[in-house]
Amino acid sequence: MNPLRSLILAAAGSDAIRRAVATAPGTRGVVNRFVAGESTAEAVEVVRRLAGDGLHASLDYLGEHTADTSQAERTVQAYLALLDRLHAEGLADRAEVSVKLSAVGQELDEKLAVDNAYRICAAAEQCGTTVTLDMEDHTTTDATLAALAELRRAWPWAGAVLQSYLRRTEADAAALAVPESRVRLCKGAYAEPATVAFADGHQVDLSYVRCANVLLEGGGYPMFATHDPRLIAVLGERVRWYGRKQGSYEYQMLYGVRPDEQLRLAADGETVRVYVPYGEQWYGYLMRRLAERPANTAFFLRALVSRS
Repeated sequence: MNPLRSLILAAAGSDAIRRAVATAPGTRGVVNRFVAGESTAEAVEVVRRLAGDGLHASLDYLGEHTADTSQAERTVQAYLALLDRLHAEGLADRAEVSVKLSAVGQELDEKLAVDNAYRICAAAEQCGTTVTLDMEDHTTTDATLAALAELRRAWPWAGAVLQSYLRRTEADAAALAVPESRVRLCKGAYAEPATVAFADGHQVDLSYVRCANVLLEGGGYPMFATHDPRLIAVLGERVRWYGRKQGSYEYQMLYGVRPDEQLRLAADGETVRVYVPYGEQWYGYLMRRLAERPANTAFFLRALVSRS
């Protein structure tokens, strides 16, 4: 693993660094680039703007590793309020929600987390949209896929996330490449041991393409989450090879990352969904985004010390 990436991921778990970053003069400008505010209203306004540009959204209420049931309930209520607001504003067809099971109680009680995710899925169905279960570190993969299987008994459209840096992912992709199955394929952003994950970036990319082939060959709906121009070019070729029509798959990118490419793909007729995080718990998310692209760290550090 890139030593700088390891350092950034270590900083994500440091309360001292979090406090220093939160109080630095240039923090707000950096956060606003990657996070759509802290409130429901701010998040919905970003969805409205993206929709005006022909883009879709997947909204993530930031927070994970919830340590008490009251916090898990607050997270559920935040998603319910968000879904109600999207429906009221006529934007439910442009945005879904992404949910981390650890944010709704997975580390307290797996049944509690599934029940809470069930409530969010029920609300999403009523509002005319969908839910994707975010994937976290490798220790939760089996539990997350088991929760997904349970949710799909009622909602076959419940989305999965697979991470190509895990050695197991090609097999998981084969299991999920079935009709109606929505699967987001990303590279992965957690620090993982070499026993379970590819350490070399080239190997991660090769795994991504193998998994993409499996998903495209299957009968589901692949969602390709990548900003890598080489992978986007390869995906375009693979889509044509498998005879996939536009609208039978989509591209996904993070809010604030390669916005011009998002617009270019949408202008070419592709479905493009922007992953839009919001909420007060932005620090861990921001650190993982920097870890994915350590080159962004110089930009980040300059902004932190700038008072302009």
